[in-house]
Amino acid sequence: MGRSIGLDVHRDFCQVAIADGTRARSAGRIATTPEQLELFAQSLAPDDRVVMEATGNALAIARILQPHVAEVVLAHAKQVRAISHARVKTDKIDAKVLADLLAADLIPRVWIGDERTRMLRRLVSRRRGLVKRRTQIKNEISAVLHRNLKGRSPASDPFGSKGRAWIAEQILPIDERLTVDGCLRQLDFLAGELAKIDAVIAQQVLGDNDVRRLMTIPGIDVVTATTLVAVIGDVRRFTTARHLVGYLGLHPTIRQSGNGPARHGRVSKEGSAAARHVLVEAAWSSAKSPGPLRAFAQRTAARRGRHVATVAVARKLAVLAWTLLTRGEDYAFARPSLVRRKIRRLELTAGAPRHKPGPNADPVWNTSTDEAEKRFARQAEHAYRRLVADWQASGPKAGAGATPERASQRPSKGKAARQATSS
Repeated sequence: MGRSIGLDVHRDFCQVAIADGTRARSAGRIATTPEQLELFAQSLAPDDRVVMEATGNALAIARILQPHVAEVVLAHAKQVRAISHARVKTDKIDAKVLADLLAADLIPRVWIGDERTRMLRRLVSRRRGLVKRRTQIKNEISAVLHRNLKGRSPASDPFGSKGRAWIAEQILPIDERLTVDGCLRQLDFLAGELAKIDAVIAQQVLGDNDVRRLMTIPGIDVVTATTLVAVIGDVRRFTTARHLVGYLGLHPTIRQSGNGPARHGRVSKEGSAAARHVLVEAAWSSAKSPGPLRAFAQRTAARRGRHVATVAVARKLAVLAWTLLTRGEDYAFARPSLVRRKIRRLELTAGAPRHKPGPNADPVWNTSTDEAEKRFARQAEHAYRRLVADWQASGPKAGAGATPERASQRPSKGKAARQATSS
């Protein structure tokens, strides 16, 4: 059995600790440069194992060390701190703790994923940052107009061509006008950056079957589907849908001790904030589209309010995504014409040529087909409502099956909205 080596990683150096059958001992520092890391890697044995927390430059360090050792482990920083809470915290102690935990096989690991998955994560993270910055700038312009008593813009899009014309007509102090004009220039720049990154994302996922499969769900567009695929990675990591829900932080927190009843609180918000954000946005859209998801949203909103219902729909979308990706199926109640339009927008964003003008220029638009599909979706929604009404009329089942975590799984037969009926 080889040694267990802990690295406390920083920007300029790594603190080293080695555990070789006894408690870990400090082994000095090495500079965080490719040359010094390569020399350090050559001094390690082929059966050694190395652990470091998953920080910004940890993956690059792991790539250098991996060919020279048996395993390089990236540890979940937050969970490591929960396991090894200490009053005294130094670089040497942190490195020793990592080495000791690795020797005892107690390291909470971080799933790395392949290079394409990491690239998609970086792309969606970059796009999310641009969108957040755009929102901040729009809020800054709105704040200027608000404190100068300019009221609301009459345009449906306050920052479109009509909205900007209205803003240009407003009389503002010179410093406020300078702020507004500068913000508008920043919006133009961010629009160009978003267009570029959307094109790159579209090109990367155009042939991705998982992205196309998730886009069959109402409310999920290419950005939401790409974010989920990037965050989930290999869906086989999650043995059940509840594992994925917990990974995304959409499960309620639970407090229980002794013989007292369990108390369910707010969602944990662990894991990827980007995935939760796009799922909540998709949930608002899904609640407006005819189908079982809208019926579920309305039923939950009647009991708990719209905001709780939106989070519940987001959780259901995560469960549905796990089901579709695991089974390799499309959504059972998908509207084909709507899916075709999503795919067409994806192709255009990726750079596909537009159809020539004419009476049948774009076959994805068909009013009669849309109406027929909406009728089918409304029938599925009605079937879901009948299912819930029949279940409520029969009364909740006593015993363990009536607990909050399992009540939604009853009855076990005849679920009209179950995904298995798609075949």
